[in-house]
Amino acid sequence: QVQLVESGGGLVQAGGSLRLSCAASGPPFSTYAMGWFRQAPGKEREFIAAISRTGHTKYYGDSVKGRFTISRDNAKNTMYLQMHGLQPEDTAVYHCAAHFGSVITTTSAYDYWGQGTQVTVSS
Repeated sequence: QVQLVESGGGLVQAGGSLRLSCAASGPPFSTYAMGWFRQAPGKEREFIAAISRTGHTKYYGDSVKGRFTISRDNAKNTMYLQMHGLQPEDTAVYHCAAHFGSVITTTSAYDYWGQGTQVTVSS
């Protein structure tokens, strides 16, 4: 059983930056791919970014390409999402998730989810 805890969310002005963290516990961190997703009120959960077990392969959703960077530190059992150029439409609850398999962008493939951290971007 993988436990995931997100942190780093908050209120930021448009154009600002935030770095989210996802701390994992349970099975060895390097044995599963991970991803970031977000969900705004009244909207479906949206894929943001995914990273392979080694960190060598990364995928991004079209809405965040060039602005967000996913990374992981397997020695610290932690994944990160560096966000730059934040806009009001980025406002959502951001969740990290784990998948025991190859890196994937499909929401339904992820087996374990964190509770989420709120990101609010003011205009």
